[in-house]
Amino acid sequence: MPASAPLSERELRVLESVVHFYVETAEPAGSQTIARRYGLGVSPATVRGIMSELEEKGFLYHPHTSAGRIPTDRAYRAYVDRMMHRPALSGPDRLALESELQGRSTAAEELLLRAAQVLGVLTQELGLAVAPALDQVILERVELVPVASDRLLLVFNLRSGVVRTIFVRVPSTLAAGSVAGVAQILNERLAGHTLAEIRTTLADRLRDAGAADRELLDIFIAEGDEIFALERSAEPVVLGSAQLLAEQPEFATQQRMRDLLHLTERRDVLREALEHRRRSGLSVTIGGENDDTRLNEFTLVTVSYRKGDLSGVIGVIGPTRMPYDKIIGLVEHTSRLVEGLLE
Repeated sequence: MPASAPLSERELRVLESVVHFYVETAEPAGSQTIARRYGLGVSPATVRGIMSELEEKGFLYHPHTSAGRIPTDRAYRAYVDRMMHRPALSGPDRLALESELQGRSTAAEELLLRAAQVLGVLTQELGLAVAPALDQVILERVELVPVASDRLLLVFNLRSGVVRTIFVRVPSTLAAGSVAGVAQILNERLAGHTLAEIRTTLADRLRDAGAADRELLDIFIAEGDEIFALERSAEPVVLGSAQLLAEQPEFATQQRMRDLLHLTERRDVLREALEHRRRSGLSVTIGGENDDTRLNEFTLVTVSYRKGDLSGVIGVIGPTRMPYDKIIGLVEHTSRLVEGLLE
């Protein structure tokens, strides 16, 4: 039977029952258990036959050590797309999210960290968030603060309430008035433009500036790609605690635990997987659907958020065995809260 064959209503009911059982118990599902527990109105023998058909179609597989069957990535995809019922967010979950996120600082980084942490607690997965993309955010003001004879602190005040700081090394022979003069020139010529525009046009905007400030301005021109690439000045992926996820049975073996720990250390892997989701709304990527093979044992459930010039992603990562209906509702509600609370 071809893998693309459609599922009958009876097959869908059995598959949904197997998914529910395995998500709840982490144990392979047997035909007698499914027939008895979910009131399908057919005999265990009939359920057994349907489960065999589902295995042939690639929706279930049969562990060697068990008579039961386990859902495949394809089964979870069919569940999310065709069978899942989205319950209303429970009162306690809604209250936990709102009490953790509201009434505190709404600076983007702190808000996202709290959101990732509370999502982890409520879902028992690893909460995560992608910090706002800054390339299209407008620079409102830049401040230059001498902190040593050869170092300046640059404070970037961006629209939407984002502040970034970086250090720049400068010659110790700079004239005393150069810093203030260059700060004035930078604000006159760069404020009101996006960081992406500034990087591509910086040399043209500063080329005819006054000669008295030339030495410091030349540093900005030469290092502009680095100075104004503020994405690199903050951790791009924010993670909650991996402890709750580590307690799930999928990570009982040392190898799976090492894989999990390696993933939390390699945030570049997560950033690459999440970056394109900034404008995709709800996204559910299951196991082998992930482009990076290092994520083939995981599911990513994310929702994009946007407030003014800021956009990013918030969600969870966990084993493919997860309560998709509950988790999707929690992630969507958290994304809406973050949008409403961002400065």
